[in-house]
Amino acid sequence: MHFDGYGYQGTSFQQIYQCYPVAFIQKSHIESGDKIIMPPSALDRLASLHMDYPMLFEVSNGASNRISHCGVLEFTADEGTIYMPYWMMQNLLLQEGDSVSVKNVSLPKGTYVKLQPHTKDLLDISNPKAMLERRMRNYSCLSSGDTIMVEYNKNKYYIDVIETKPGNAVSIVDTDCEVDFAPPLDCKPPKPINNKLHPFSGAARRLDGKPAAAMDNGNNFPSHSRGKIVFGSNVFHKNKETERLECKQEPTPHQKQSKFQAFLGNKYSLKD
Repeated sequence: MHFDGYGYQGTSFQQIYQCYPVAFIQKSHIESGDKIIMPPSALDRLASLHMDYPMLFEVSNGASNRISHCGVLEFTADEGTIYMPYWMMQNLLLQEGDSVSVKNVSLPKGTYVKLQPHTKDLLDISNPKAMLERRMRNYSCLSSGDTIMVEYNKNKYYIDVIETKPGNAVSIVDTDCEVDFAPPLDCKPPKPINNKLHPFSGAARRLDGKPAAAMDNGNNFPSHSRGKIVFGSNVFHKNKETERLECKQEPTPHQKQSKFQAFLGNKYSLKD
């Protein structure tokens, strides 16, 4: 087995480093993204392997069996050390100075991603999908089960990666990717509808004999929004029906009275 002068072996790249958050080197501006900083010797080794770009890596914590994936920003770290975003260290259950394994990988281009914001504050942004498209340019890949972080107007938004296709980890560089948004974690589910009383439970009929449209039973509120995000591009595709993410809200008492209900004391006339 051949080892080079830096301790690397074989025809692939795999090395164990001590990891520290990027804040240690006053580069917290790259916290919102998945790029790590590696030592110069890693670049020398990777260049000799003629790797495809962008370079993608599997990062793992053997002590906790946690695995994630990332890209690389630059090769300026001290030898034996890497710096990574703190949210990535949290996903891997790493503390400052812990050992982490870094291995080069090739990931398929993503075709589908399901994301779930932690809080509905993300919905207050005028166009959250457009914001995500811009901020996600700082990411090279996504891994199912990770919690990523994006920053906007000095606010940090944490988002769970629920699912990725066609694999558990995908590249999102210059990728036209279908994205589902699950309701934020702090959205309260609607109260169950009281089904004890069913006035006029028969089929609906119009007075003019024409077919009646399907009646809204209050259960068809969309549970998520869907749209296309072109990662790594200025092109933005959005679904006209869901220009904003929506959080399921309980109807107000006034809204509950807006539909016709039997025997409420209100008068109705066929002339109207």
